[in-house]
Amino acid sequence: MTTDEWGNVKKRLLKTVGQNNFTTWIDPLALDASEDGVATINVPTTFFGNYVSRTFSDLILHEMKAFDSTLSRVNFTVANRDRKIAAARTAVESDPVPRAAPAPKPKMAQASDYAAPLERRFTFDTFVVGKPNELAHAAARRVAEGGPVTFNPLFLYGGVGLGKTHLMHAIAQELLQRRPDLNVLYLSAEQFMYRFVQALRDRKMMDFKQIFRSVDILMVDDVQFIAGKDSTQEEFFHTFNALVDQNKQIIISADRAPHEIKDLEERVKSRLQCGLVVDLHPTDYELRLGILQNKVETHRTSYPELELDDGILEFLAHRISNNVRVLEGALTRLFAFASLVGRKIDLDLTQDCLADVLRASERKITVEEIQTKVSAHYNIRISDMVGPKRLRSYARPRQVAMYLCKQLTSRSLPEIGRRFGGRDHTTVMHGVKRIEELRVSDGQIAEDLELLRRALEA
Repeated sequence: MTTDEWGNVKKRLLKTVGQNNFTTWIDPLALDASEDGVATINVPTTFFGNYVSRTFSDLILHEMKAFDSTLSRVNFTVANRDRKIAAARTAVESDPVPRAAPAPKPKMAQASDYAAPLERRFTFDTFVVGKPNELAHAAARRVAEGGPVTFNPLFLYGGVGLGKTHLMHAIAQELLQRRPDLNVLYLSAEQFMYRFVQALRDRKMMDFKQIFRSVDILMVDDVQFIAGKDSTQEEFFHTFNALVDQNKQIIISADRAPHEIKDLEERVKSRLQCGLVVDLHPTDYELRLGILQNKVETHRTSYPELELDDGILEFLAHRISNNVRVLEGALTRLFAFASLVGRKIDLDLTQDCLADVLRASERKITVEEIQTKVSAHYNIRISDMVGPKRLRSYARPRQVAMYLCKQLTSRSLPEIGRRFGGRDHTTVMHGVKRIEELRVSDGQIAEDLELLRRALEA
């Protein structure tokens, strides 16, 4: 790889990592050699090399491969360490009067030293938008434009796995790309507290204050963590005020609304509520299905040979409703399991593979509730639906109810059969299979199923 090509690699890295990270971690790198599939890059110190290797090595190798496809590894080494040692020895031997070395200048902390790493896959492009999160998404998009501050702070809150951290990372990455001139600092509240305690211990509070009060955008994730920690809250409050006075943007996330965070000082709560407070509501069925459909496209690149039966994503979207991370994790496990056992992904495989997840995510919908809803929907008596009569006006609702019991409860086929007049499990299996077929071919049945599902989940 030539010097010019290395220069082009750096230019590409600047666009990817942003100005702050580039200045601190990429610009000091120097290409030493490139041979036998290994690129050797000089770094100033061992600590510097370890950090760059952990954080940026994959990205650097990817950009270098665009110019040299034979490369397979990047090696970081301290620049000319042996030559520097030899030169120092020569200088001592040739100069009989030892000279005092100049005192090293203390290194000022940089905002990038405090920043938490960003998850590259958490971007706006990979965030699936639906009614429960559309306001939060729109507000995050507005802030990520890096324009004039319109609401300060932006406070995002919601339960686990609803997308708060995804949006925070997406905002940070979009800002770094759109406005590399801005000093963006993203970290968790726990890291804020750790840095604060460290500054107190090392007597470097002025450095700490200078870093946090000179940023253009401050992003703090999971702010509920500082509740009950008086000194940390005090410093956070003053940092908040200093940035607001300078019209600098602040973005905060938490697992609940400011007024609901126990042991958070009233003045801090008041400050957090003075901007735009946005709730990420629990996901609805359509949003969960959209997330799964988006995730499937990713898995198909890794498992192109796997067949996925119709209705599996719908089944998962209905059964796993509380946590998107659990939902995505279930799909990942399902694809991996099907690949290992060499089977297509059908309902039986799904229920076997995800039995523990499905039990934990059980909605507690009972067979009795389903029977009540179905009988009311079709305007028949429950006694007729579970009784021995085989008239179509009773048999079809009975099969629909059996199908919903299989889909929405953890009851086994024999258990479901017993609740429907002591029927055999093969009868239940036949009814479930028949409704699965009709759901595809009969629009009225599909509509009935969707209405009943919504009623049961309400």
